[in-house]
Amino acid sequence: MHGQGFNSARNGLLSGVEQLLGDKVLSSEPLHGGDLSQVVRLRLASGDTVVAKSGPYPDREARMLRKLADAGARVVAPIASSADVLVLEDLGPSISPNEQSWHVLGENLIGLHAAESDRFGWGEDYAFGKVPIHNRWDETWPEFWIEQRLMADAHALPADIARNLANLRPRLMEILPTHPKPSLLHGDLWSGNVHFTQPQGAYLIDPACYYGHAEVDLAMLTLFGRPPAAFWDAYGPLEEGWELRQHAYQLWPALVHLRLFGDGYRSLVERLAAVFQD
Repeated sequence: MHGQGFNSARNGLLSGVEQLLGDKVLSSEPLHGGDLSQVVRLRLASGDTVVAKSGPYPDREARMLRKLADAGARVVAPIASSADVLVLEDLGPSISPNEQSWHVLGENLIGLHAAESDRFGWGEDYAFGKVPIHNRWDETWPEFWIEQRLMADAHALPADIARNLANLRPRLMEILPTHPKPSLLHGDLWSGNVHFTQPQGAYLIDPACYYGHAEVDLAMLTLFGRPPAAFWDAYGPLEEGWELRQHAYQLWPALVHLRLFGDGYRSLVERLAAVFQD
């Protein structure tokens, strides 16, 4: 049954691409990165190759990619989209980054974070699979982070973790800046969402954009590893207190992983929350 369902979804994806592009799909190759959506490389009758993916909101993802590009960021270019399918340019295989590639990413990111809004949030909500991402506009950053990230849908969390998070609110209100610059964020910036190419390309993919504190992207990038010095040299110095705030910002992706993938991520959530407990 699993195979039949997968094939049906795959056929629907290919059919959607053909309708969007007016071109016939000759062959498809599954790509990595399909935890929350199907991702395939397609060869078309025209001779072109493209990448196609499903997801909760392909149209919204396309708009995010265009917004990032308008801000001067290097991104994978959206070609076409519908409510069910997103078609992207084919950047070729992603390679292991070298020092120069990380430097390029740092420059890319500092430029992206220079794009600003006057509030925190985004014009529409989004999702990581079954986990909603609430983006209601807010004037103050701690309120946005606590209410629309850490405590959003608290009923979906284990009861003890939800209670712990509620108890952390005074401490988080104390350490998070009230009015940092609302920077344009990638929103899901782990290393798997950077497509590195030759000679020193670093392209952003799979965004979950909103305007927020720039350190959120950096905290996500350090959750499962740490970029080399070349990245930090290019990005520039961070504000005092970053080392503490990054744990508050890493709590959100840890909670998302807990909800999506189960108790294997409970210890990560508890370890990050413990930083702010007396």
